[in-house]
Amino acid sequence: MKITPLELQGACLLEPVVHGDHRGFFMESYNEAVLGKQGISFRFIQDNHSLSAEPGVIRGLHYQLNPKAQTKIVRVVKGAIYDVIVDIRRGSPTFGQWLGVILSEYNHRQLLVPQGFAHGLCTLVPNTQVLYKVDEYYSPEHDRGILWSDPALGIDWPVSNPILSDKDGRHPLLQDAELNFD
Repeated sequence: MKITPLELQGACLLEPVVHGDHRGFFMESYNEAVLGKQGISFRFIQDNHSLSAEPGVIRGLHYQLNPKAQTKIVRVVKGAIYDVIVDIRRGSPTFGQWLGVILSEYNHRQLLVPQGFAHGLCTLVPNTQVLYKVDEYYSPEHDRGILWSDPALGIDWPVSNPILSDKDGRHPLLQDAELNFD
């Protein structure tokens, strides 16, 4: 597996080795020992799976407060997304900065999202399915978010009029968000 550190400290792009032939392909999407040799060691305890029927669905920007913060490994099994993370660790030299990558069923890339980052995605094609591993269970009491269109962040989403949940349309701006990451 190729592991590429990204500009925001702790975030990585994971690119599994894909073995393909006339039948299709095989790949290891997760191998604890391989990642551990690169200093990536988390105990993942839950897998989540989402389907977005339409292109232009934005889910996010989501995070959980400590002590229920989550590390995630995100991948696409059908379709494609523009996947975005925002550093929300106060005191970090990249606090408030974001980056986006395209994950698809074809490029097999995965994004490691560390604790202390808000995460969001925008579907690029119909019927996109996303799987992600987390190292902490969902906790409604710790569930928080940041408005996808916060002008201070200036995220360059590939859609101007997204399909949103009611919750995602009401998140606060970063400056008003509850954060407890240092």
